[in-house]
Amino acid sequence: MRGSDNLWRVASSTGVPGSTGVRRVATRLRTVALIGIDGSGKTTQAHRLAEALNAAGHPATYHRNAGGRRWLGRAAQRLGRPDAQGLVGRDGMLLVESLLRWLAIAMTLLGSLFSGRVAVMDRYAACQYASLHAHGGHLWERLVRAAYRLFPRPQVTFLLTVEPGVAYRRIERRGTDHESLEYLSAADGAYRALPEYPTFVLVDGDRRPDDIARDIRGHLAGWLAADAEPVGQDRTRAHGPDPGPAWDLVPLQARP
Repeated sequence: MRGSDNLWRVASSTGVPGSTGVRRVATRLRTVALIGIDGSGKTTQAHRLAEALNAAGHPATYHRNAGGRRWLGRAAQRLGRPDAQGLVGRDGMLLVESLLRWLAIAMTLLGSLFSGRVAVMDRYAACQYASLHAHGGHLWERLVRAAYRLFPRPQVTFLLTVEPGVAYRRIERRGTDHESLEYLSAADGAYRALPEYPTFVLVDGDRRPDDIARDIRGHLAGWLAADAEPVGQDRTRAHGPDPGPAWDLVPLQARP
């Protein structure tokens, strides 16, 4: 299924304003996460989305919820070690990465709460769960999930999907870091194996950046239309009687 077709399928079932879904969701857009394997284009798209939201009059801030693995890798090389795992060991790397990402996400959510701006998050908790899977750190996952349970699920989570070989070539071209094709393949499978996977909005990351950005903005159009509604509007008069809760008909990523 192509990315645009999949986005339309999800949007049609969420009931977000402007879609053909069965229920309007009046909650304003506050948190969007872009996740995926390294080289999938999530950083590029997160920057573009934050810029587009600001240009459209929806104040937004880009946040890079990094786990520090690239920083650890550079530190390891300065100390004569090949990579972060060679410096602190596999378990040490996973624990440090989990802690640093937890702190980054906490700061992001606090900042969004106080500023009222949309938080466009480059990586989120699911990225850490996938990292644990891909690195064989399954024994730590229960502990990490318990720590991350404090964080609410983003209102919309976009998973940028890309062939591991394509991601590998992108990383090599940028020349700032390195990931093995074996690890990228393991990470791709790890995202698909997560229990949260059915709640992700899948976006085909193999396409042109402009096409990807257009699909992401299109999926969020209903949420942004809700943002434009007057705060004190009488919903009964404007939209008819509220039919009451219909959560069974609204996927998790569309719930308040």
